[in-house]
Amino acid sequence: MSVLPLIYAPHPVLDRPTTRISKVDSKIQKLIDDMIETMHANLGVGLAANQVGIPLRIAVIQGPDDIKPLILINPEIVKREGRRELTEGCLSIPGYQGEVGRSVTVKVKAMNINGRFFRIKAEGNLLAQVLEHETDHLDGKLYVERLLGKDRIYKIERDLTNEVEGSDHAAPSTETR
Repeated sequence: MSVLPLIYAPHPVLDRPTTRISKVDSKIQKLIDDMIETMHANLGVGLAANQVGIPLRIAVIQGPDDIKPLILINPEIVKREGRRELTEGCLSIPGYQGEVGRSVTVKVKAMNINGRFFRIKAEGNLLAQVLEHETDHLDGKLYVERLLGKDRIYKIERDLTNEVEGSDHAAPSTETR
């Protein structure tokens, strides 16, 4: 496995929708392994393939309490419900956080590494937030497009001693309202 270099905004690969995968072969499996390694090396909880310069519709997610990563190939959000305000950050926009609007409940359909379709539902937790965040990446959108206002983004000083290990966010996700 390899740690891949991250792509930072405003790189154009982050602004374009990604391409669907038709077949999971050994190259895709290696990319997924490398993405997981890259996510861990950068203390992330999620990573989309375009964040490492590969415009394919693949994301990996692993929260601090998860035993193994969730692999999402061709994920699509099929339902969103509710609204909440959260603090969010991104590996592709280091040094900043912002207040964004996200759904309370998120339902996603995707394919796993074996090519089988599955559905996942998350409600009111970090997984719901990350499912939306990573699917946004794959659709060519960054979290800054979901800011609650232009004044709702701020520069942060990263203190690794206070970070939640495995977090794509510079601080734990918190509901603000």
